[in-house]
Amino acid sequence: MPKYILIDHTADIGIDVFGTTIEELFTNAAFALFDIIADLSTVECKAEYQVKISGVDREQLLVIWLSELLYLHDVKYVLFKDFRITDMKENQLTASVSGEVFDDNKHVIKTEIKAVTYHGLSIVQENHRWKARVIFDL
Repeated sequence: MPKYILIDHTADIGIDVFGTTIEELFTNAAFALFDIIADLSTVECKAEYQVKISGVDREQLLVIWLSELLYLHDVKYVLFKDFRITDMKENQLTASVSGEVFDDNKHVIKTEIKAVTYHGLSIVQENHRWKARVIFDL
């Protein structure tokens, strides 16, 4: 099962993300975000950050999770590669994320993502696996 697939969306980019657990779904969504942003094959896990967020439901939690990672990327110039959810409830998530500060001599940025949107957002469980659809604003 792939972690994610790209989907066609006018002027933006969308993903369908998969996971056997809800934690794996959120982890794979974060991986997809940064896999779209940069070539992760050159990124090492040199810096670690703790993330603790909450939302009203799983859908909002997913948007806040990805938005927080995008915020850290934009403010601290970090490319994340490893995502470990340490605690997750219906509307809360705690995670440890690792990566390294962007170095233009080492890293390649593929796509600039401006925001995570609520447009077309969905999280469903079907056939013993989780699936989410997320659209990113470019």
